[in-house]
Amino acid sequence: MPTMADVARSAGVSVATVSHVLNGTRPVLPHTRQAVLDAVDELGYTPNTLARSLVTSRTRSIGLAVSAISNPYFTEILQGVEAGALEHGYSLLIADPHDDPDHECKVVQLLHERRVDGMIVAPSADPRELVSYLGRHRVPTVFLDRVIDGVIEDAVGGAAEGAVGGAAEGAVGGAVEDPAVGPQRFDQVCAENTGPMARLVAHLAGLGHRRIGLVAGLPGLSTTAERITGYRQGLTAARLPYDDGLVVHGDSASAGAERATATLLSRAAPPTALVTANNAMTIGTLRALRDRGLSVPDDLALCCFDDFAWADLFSPRLTAIAQPSREIGAQAVRVLLERLAAPNRPARTVRLDCAFVHRTSCGCPDSGKRGRPSQSSRSAQSSPSSQPSQPSQPTQPSQFEKGNVS
Repeated sequence: MPTMADVARSAGVSVATVSHVLNGTRPVLPHTRQAVLDAVDELGYTPNTLARSLVTSRTRSIGLAVSAISNPYFTEILQGVEAGALEHGYSLLIADPHDDPDHECKVVQLLHERRVDGMIVAPSADPRELVSYLGRHRVPTVFLDRVIDGVIEDAVGGAAEGAVGGAAEGAVGGAVEDPAVGPQRFDQVCAENTGPMARLVAHLAGLGHRRIGLVAGLPGLSTTAERITGYRQGLTAARLPYDDGLVVHGDSASAGAERATATLLSRAAPPTALVTANNAMTIGTLRALRDRGLSVPDDLALCCFDDFAWADLFSPRLTAIAQPSREIGAQAVRVLLERLAAPNRPARTVRLDCAFVHRTSCGCPDSGKRGRPSQSSRSAQSSPSSQPSQPSQPTQPSQFEKGNVS
């Protein structure tokens, strides 16, 4: 097996120059760099990653801890993380915390013990122990999909640098203050939640619905809280009252959504339209409607947060908010690498735009367009007092009966 010394002899340079070219530790003249790369290619040299890690204290590996890897949303995020890591020469170690705070801490500790250079984590609904561990051990970390603002102070006893809800790229991220070691900064990458959810509700209200139900996610998750906020903003924009009886938690799972939808349908005055807060819960809601012989959109209009590959194959086709899942994963890698390069820079939260995908489950006529995203829904510029963009009115009277669903 060729060594770095063999490459140096073939290229006519020193071993140190070969090291600088391969590790990017010092600028090298273009013709010298090319000579080294040609020698590497000719000899078939493979860098000794283990030896390099002993010298640099870097393993060029990233730990990824996300729950529900089987969920298409997280699968696409994983693909984005993997592509981003590979592009920059990093390997990936993956663990599933199962949205359980105790298991979450165990898998993160195991990843840390494998000497990963940094971590990308989708935190559970109670990440206090997780944040405390990462803060104590100074682990460079990017929180993915869900933000941790509001739990930081409880975790370590310090103060957050700033609340982020609804912030755009460049905003202050999460930080904890440990008297023993000083501040620990956490970057965060996620999609917009509030504005896009408000748009779904406003769209249904524009079709004439006055009782719009929400199948919300797992309590404690920032995504759940932000989407409920968006739901309320959509009602406010449409001048509709908020009814606590129309909001049920499906716990971000298909089975939970099936039970939650059954609860909504059993109300004395059930909703005429539903919004589901993630793709897994959309499936559970559709099962519950099927079991009761109800059809979408004739008996009940449906919009969902999260688009997925087969949403366009349902009959009717699902009107949805599409999250940029692969880009979220790729962006998390970029932010983590920026953190590794500049450990003391201010923490930030990056929120990416979502797209409104207008199909037919909401009750609108089929436009003939096969599920292309329409204009972006930017809640990066939304605040709790902002109004969602108003939906266009349907081109023909709604087919819905606005009374109770029997």
